[in-house]
Amino acid sequence: MKLIEKRVVLHFPGFEPLDGIAHRARYERSARQSAAVWGYSVETGAADKRSDPISFEVRTAERVAAPEVGTGSPGWQTKSRIHMVDHDILVRKLRAGNTLSQIIAGFRSCAEIMFEGGMRGYFRHAWRFGLFFLFPFLLTALAIVLTAQIAIMPYGLGFSPWHMLWSGPLALCFFIFAFLPFSERFHTLHLFADWEMAVALGRMDRTDFNDWLEDRATAVRKALEEEADEYVISSHSMGSSVAAHVIGILLEREPDIFKGKRVVFATLGSAILQCALMSSATLLRARVGLIARCLDISWLDVQCLTDSINFYKVPVVAVSGHEDAPQAKMILIRVKQMLTREHYRKIRKDQLRVHRQYVLGPDLQAPFDFTLLTCGPMPASVFADPDEKRMPG
Repeated sequence: MKLIEKRVVLHFPGFEPLDGIAHRARYERSARQSAAVWGYSVETGAADKRSDPISFEVRTAERVAAPEVGTGSPGWQTKSRIHMVDHDILVRKLRAGNTLSQIIAGFRSCAEIMFEGGMRGYFRHAWRFGLFFLFPFLLTALAIVLTAQIAIMPYGLGFSPWHMLWSGPLALCFFIFAFLPFSERFHTLHLFADWEMAVALGRMDRTDFNDWLEDRATAVRKALEEEADEYVISSHSMGSSVAAHVIGILLEREPDIFKGKRVVFATLGSAILQCALMSSATLLRARVGLIARCLDISWLDVQCLTDSINFYKVPVVAVSGHEDAPQAKMILIRVKQMLTREHYRKIRKDQLRVHRQYVLGPDLQAPFDFTLLTCGPMPASVFADPDEKRMPG
């Protein structure tokens, strides 16, 4: 198998309050962990802040003693150019309003997803994802009911309505100073914004989102002009819906854009169906079909049993309405195989933390490693076969 010497990576992160610089810093930390576990050397370059999106170079190499003069090569070496196609600008826009406006927008998104059959699809295909969808809304609805109960408590006890002059402020204090800090443990308002973005990517009815996607497609097209042995388009969580739109736009413009290139599309903990199961998401589903039918793209769909925020063992292409198209290759992983027992015990109850493990560094050598997928010496396609080596022999 020919080793990769030069690679171009386009990574679409999930819905997190991190810009390209922050994602690069996390990538560097994860790469150091991976290198320590697998025994190779890694050097993560500084971010090129002039590039759009932010990009940086990662060099990995076999960790060997310096060769004597005339003994030949020091071992394998791989250079990868990573482009962080983050959507932090959209996250900040969705989180810019005051608390009340964010709550109203979140519940509006919830109603729209229910009306369009999204929730029904979640429970049909992945009931745990359905519970993930409902949780922040049920939690906030319960808090609103308790707040109202506190406000009308004097009336219920038969007191004079004048007593609501103290019960009303008390109810407001409960919501602001008790519930909101408590809800931040579960990132409730952030999840509200996440569902607002899901609606936007499904309906494609927001000019600001659509213009941003067109702009990212132009930037990605430019990055693909760089010569490389392999092109990896990786995405995590909500980033998979963004990636599907961007790649779909490119294929609509130039059907042969990937011709002659080795291209791997790796969706990690993919949330494409978070958006695609909405009845209005016809354009997203069509773009999923374009990607699946592109013979130059190998699609790897990495899923995890212990991650409740993904569609485990659900064929994303078929469920998007393309049963006759080539299906994405499912890669089933276990987080507990990547971490020490103590580390896994600490995070296993935090579902958002478990969901992020796809793109974080490992404690142990495991069948899946994000750093090796994106800057290792082996072709990314080796992750499609559980028996393939992750490192050269």
